[in-house]
Amino acid sequence: MSRRSTRLAALCLAGVMLAASACGGGSSESDDGTVELRFGWWGNNDRADATQKVIDAFQARNPGIKVKGSYTDFNSYFDRLATEVAAGRAPDVITLGGAYPREYGDRGALLDLSKVNLKMDKIGAAALGNGKFGGVQYGVPSGVNAIATVINPAVFEKAGVEVPDGDTWTWDDFERITKELAGKLPKGTFALADPTRTDMLDVYSRQRGEALYTADGKVAISAKTLVDWWTMTLGLRDAGATPPASQTAELITQPAPEQSLMGRGLAAMQFDWSNQLTALTKAAGAPLKLIRVPGETGATQPGMWLQASQIYSINARSEHPEEAAKFVDFLVNSADAGKIILADRGIPANSDVREGIASVLGEEEKAQAEFIDGLTPKAGPPLVIGPAGSTDTPKILDRVNAEVLFDRQKPAEAAADFLQQVGTAIQQ
Repeated sequence: MSRRSTRLAALCLAGVMLAASACGGGSSESDDGTVELRFGWWGNNDRADATQKVIDAFQARNPGIKVKGSYTDFNSYFDRLATEVAAGRAPDVITLGGAYPREYGDRGALLDLSKVNLKMDKIGAAALGNGKFGGVQYGVPSGVNAIATVINPAVFEKAGVEVPDGDTWTWDDFERITKELAGKLPKGTFALADPTRTDMLDVYSRQRGEALYTADGKVAISAKTLVDWWTMTLGLRDAGATPPASQTAELITQPAPEQSLMGRGLAAMQFDWSNQLTALTKAAGAPLKLIRVPGETGATQPGMWLQASQIYSINARSEHPEEAAKFVDFLVNSADAGKIILADRGIPANSDVREGIASVLGEEEKAQAEFIDGLTPKAGPPLVIGPAGSTDTPKILDRVNAEVLFDRQKPAEAAADFLQQVGTAIQQ
């Protein structure tokens, strides 16, 4: 059975199991009456340490509730979650992102948050919209971030290349700068890793008045836009601005900031989410900065948008939904939690928490906050969240992109293949 079929089977099975009254969530109750909750999320060791401190702080204030955290890296998190939901043992509090709140919400796996006591009045409507589908609030955002260009000024300086102006640079400027860097950087250091990822296709297509998906759940990006993108990225590969195909294939399996070219000091820039600045800076051991992606100024519309960095949802079959809601409330509405998490999960979505942590933010967190503040009046419309099945798009893109980079498909062939595969995935 294919990986896609396995996931569909798991999600379909989840729908059946969630309907069964005998099926409970991941919570339990000990003999002394203590409620035990499970909390699932993704991240690295630094995030794990911070998360455990938040759990400890919550438990100190709520001695009748015990929270057990469970995490893995981003690449394997959602496969594991699909298996857990299908088996009826998903965590009580589930961390989601992208199209997953919609996909799991549509399948009945997530609790309607209007059914529990959870304050959301200090979180903006745009941020809340990332977890609201069909009029139902399935999740609340941990924070707000945006796709950005992460710059390592030291690598630019070593190459003798000027750092681009994030307010004015175009895609032509991007190609020129990356190829100039390629000619001046030492072997093994690149202008950037291969930039092909779904969020960058979102940006690139939105700048042209398109998007990855339509509001009614169809594929919206055009074949021409995909051909133009892959024609550009092949030029970067051929110029040595990005790694060879074999190294790109390896990097895809290494999602942690410290494993990236940027985290190892081997890239001048990287497209990534703004909340990754702190982890990337720590890994690189050098100051990094955030600028806007290329092409924003002269675009049909801005491609960048404000995104909920992560969404906290509650398992629809949790045996203790109110206690789970109490924990989520602490995560998003408590200044104490905010001072521990800082900007690791995005700039806090709660306005009071943002104000409360301003004085304790480090340099990287302040840079993120300033970046989001500067972007807010310039950002494009909210992102159209993909329909059910669109959670397979990143893996489809990785597979098709490999065909392009290994010269097994030309850009036009890859564009047709990508559109066909994504169209099939969202129709099933």
